[in-house]
Amino acid sequence: MSATTPPPAFRTPGDAPDTPSPLAGREEEEALLSTALQHLRRGRPVLAEVHGPPGTGRSALLERAVALAGQAGIRVAAAQACPEESGLPYSLAAELHRALARSGHAAAPPPHERPGEPERASLCRAFLAASRTEPLLLVADDLQYADQASLRWLQALGRRLAGTSLMLLTSRCDVVPAGPDDRIEACPLDGEDTVARHTLALGPLPDTVVSHLLARAWDTPADPAFLEAAARAAGGNPALLHAVTSRFARHGWRPTASHLPHLADCAAEAVRRRTRHTLDLLPEELRAVLHVIAAAGPDCTRPMITALTGVHAPRALARLSGTGLLLPGDRPAFRHPAAAEAVLAGLSVDSREELHSRTAAWAYRTAAPDSAVARMLLGARPTGADWAVSLLRGEAARRRLAGRTADAARLLRRALREPAPPAQRVPLLTELAAAVLPSDPETADRHLRQALLTPADTTAAPAWVRAAELLVARGDMAAAQPLIALAAGRAAPDGDDAGALRALYWLAEQSEPEAARELDHPPVPPLPPQPAGAAEAAAAAWRTALRGHDIGLARRLARTALAPAARRTVPLLLQVTACHVLVLSGDHDEACTALDSVLVHARHADVPAVAGLALLVTGLAELGRGRPDAASDALDRAREAMLSNCRTPFLTPGLIALGALVRLEQGEADEAERLLARAHPYGTAAGLAGALLFYARGRMHLARGHRERALADLLECGRSLLARQVTNPAFLPWRWVAASACGTPADDSVAAGLLAEEQHLARAWGVPGARPGSAADGGGGPPAGVGTATPADRSTPSSSPRAAASAGHRNRARGGGPPAAPAEDRRAQDRRLPPRTTPAPAPRQELTGAELRVAALAAGGLPNRAIASRLSVTPRTVELHLTKTYRKLGIQGRPELAAALGHQPKATS
Repeated sequence: MSATTPPPAFRTPGDAPDTPSPLAGREEEEALLSTALQHLRRGRPVLAEVHGPPGTGRSALLERAVALAGQAGIRVAAAQACPEESGLPYSLAAELHRALARSGHAAAPPPHERPGEPERASLCRAFLAASRTEPLLLVADDLQYADQASLRWLQALGRRLAGTSLMLLTSRCDVVPAGPDDRIEACPLDGEDTVARHTLALGPLPDTVVSHLLARAWDTPADPAFLEAAARAAGGNPALLHAVTSRFARHGWRPTASHLPHLADCAAEAVRRRTRHTLDLLPEELRAVLHVIAAAGPDCTRPMITALTGVHAPRALARLSGTGLLLPGDRPAFRHPAAAEAVLAGLSVDSREELHSRTAAWAYRTAAPDSAVARMLLGARPTGADWAVSLLRGEAARRRLAGRTADAARLLRRALREPAPPAQRVPLLTELAAAVLPSDPETADRHLRQALLTPADTTAAPAWVRAAELLVARGDMAAAQPLIALAAGRAAPDGDDAGALRALYWLAEQSEPEAARELDHPPVPPLPPQPAGAAEAAAAAWRTALRGHDIGLARRLARTALAPAARRTVPLLLQVTACHVLVLSGDHDEACTALDSVLVHARHADVPAVAGLALLVTGLAELGRGRPDAASDALDRAREAMLSNCRTPFLTPGLIALGALVRLEQGEADEAERLLARAHPYGTAAGLAGALLFYARGRMHLARGHRERALADLLECGRSLLARQVTNPAFLPWRWVAASACGTPADDSVAAGLLAEEQHLARAWGVPGARPGSAADGGGGPPAGVGTATPADRSTPSSSPRAAASAGHRNRARGGGPPAAPAEDRRAQDRRLPPRTTPAPAPRQELTGAELRVAALAAGGLPNRAIASRLSVTPRTVELHLTKTYRKLGIQGRPELAAALGHQPKATS
């Protein structure tokens, strides 16, 4: 026996305990062996064989037979064959001879006596002579490892059992079933009455037995989920059960659901160990069959095995059925994925990749499902086949639609290993970036940059457009500009794709104008005021709206970009931009309808960043219309669209700011402060979204009574906007809020200047302007937000950062506490501007019936709660109607309402 493979700890007859059987689930086999031993005591010889797959407890059953023999007073000689001595003649026979000498049998040879020549005859005489004087149990375990000389001796001994008291008990693993010349059989002339014959086939343990063994392995009750998972992992194999329970005991783990990952690891390691042991027993042709089954996975077929190995598949599978590695059935497959991993791990990298390539090519030729071929290609070396890239790309698209983005990313990475032309690599990189964006945004950005840098012909232009759109939507404006310029120079100059790339460049340039233009090669031409292309029209509309040049022109350009015939050529991000322009122009219903369409297409295209931006604009539109609840709903949908690990420096600050503004409008300043506390990492690096963040923070500070903090944040907001030439107060009315933080116009020239400039810019854009609402910051007038504009006249803007600079100087010089807020009945008088700066009143607009009823009651002196009670509405609804009335009439508050209504029809109650 080899020192590396010790024999099992067989008990001698004197050591056999008189205890119940430890072999749960093997009661029938144990009863049969016990009966055979009883027959042996009465002088009837027995020939018994135990066989089964690895790990089913063959050796344990033989050990139990030894213990039963000891209880019955039967002498035992036992040995176990090992693979290291399979080439040494009579190695197993010599070990059995020595065991007989140690057994204390009445006719046993001296302990140091060696059998003489001829070996086989002398061995037979020694054992037969001993069995005729006293019953003897001869046990030979693992005969698949026995040397041929010992096996022939055992066969000769089996034919001579008649008339003796000898029981020959052997075991063999089904991995190497006995051939016709290897069977141990009794003499054909001896009947069953002369020599008893038994064959015990061990299979998996029943589920009830497995559950009982698992429950008995711990001193505390096990979770039902754990017991079910453990039984499923073990598959009725006693060796796997023992490996799992032993490892759990070593580590002190309890059988709870929280330790299910440890259970899976234990089971997988035990399966891998058993698989490696099984492979060592198999001939080369059967190992080749297992290699094909492991490489092909669940889509392996018998014709594939025959074609790739040259082995007759049915016969090979029949021989492999005894290994316990494969599931029963017509389609060959492994019971456990870890077994397939262990089979492939035995191959070199080159051999494994070559095997996967052969299985994938055969599966493709035989019209196997694309999912099966793609799975085989994952482990294959680059084939260079024309069909490989398109098949992997198509299957990746299906996986993404099914929500399996990690699988899609693996397929696209594999496709990029193929020697594809650059025009194919660009869309692959773009789709890979979209697939990994939810889990690894930084890696997605690298793939997008690589896609824009890849030189290709004009057929790659649509993929460049999508890569540029995703990069801009992610907020990497500075890095995007030179890359988009490079891609725009490669696209066909007069095509829609080149126009879309130029528009995306101008969009990034508007957000980050300080990006290095000298890196742009070829240079992108300046944005014309009225471009011809639909995509460029969206960029022009955005710039026109932000600078407050011409509300009519901005509206026409936005509608050009959103026209049904043009949407096919306009990236979704530019469509969101055009919708935002309509929000700034006061066309809220039209903008929200277009945003709903953009959302549908963004979700179909699986671009969560664009979907999140669309919902952000929707929330701003609803907030501008005085509907904070609807804005909150849009915010919740945006958070659902944007996964927690898919944050962007462009969108995340905007969502935080929108949430804070909604809370302020709902009167929850504490909640707004809590939300804004999480936004500190973004600062001013977020472009326009960062300005929105400073605006929300300023309004929050003002609502909490911290006027100096509010003024600092609002001036920072204005600085960020003016650096990007954003002067339109419809985008962010920061001047109105900053004026409230400074004090009243009559007492503070800075506040007067800010208000005057705000009114002037608002009328230049075409609306009377908007101011923060009392629900948020204690001021009067309409609620603040983005997109609060209402169409009115048009004029030429004349904006300057003079007021912001003077306000900053004034804030530094003051140093004292904030002034007290004026009373409501004095607000209109306090905010009158000096005659030289007071603009002409805005033309009044028609009020709705509800607005007229609320305004008439308010002009009559009723407070808001009394008006709400009389009209059966909430006080908040009254506030919103008054807000819209002040805006439409161009007045400062309630004291001017009666005079303004003198020009309106009387309200009816």
